[in-house]
Amino acid sequence: SAVSACEKAKEWQLALQLLLDMADNHVQKDVFTYSAAISACEKGEEWLPALQLLHDMVGSRVERSTITYNAALSACEKGKEWQQ
Repeated sequence: SAVSACEKAKEWQLALQLLLDMADNHVQKDVFTYSAAISACEKGEEWLPALQLLHDMVGSRVERSTITYNAALSACEKGKEWQQ
């Protein structure tokens, strides 16, 4: 997916923009899309957007996976926010 490509390119801001565009166009986001975006944030050492996405998953009732949680934890570690 496009969000996965952003993850691989470490383009976390573009990944977040794609998620917003998906919402604007009523495209359903799933665990894979969120996980890729959280991983993109992790690669960019952006812990806050990663945690915001994790919180958004709860609000959107999208089931989280081990991969999702690991990416969010790694984002906190790389962003030096391990206490979050």
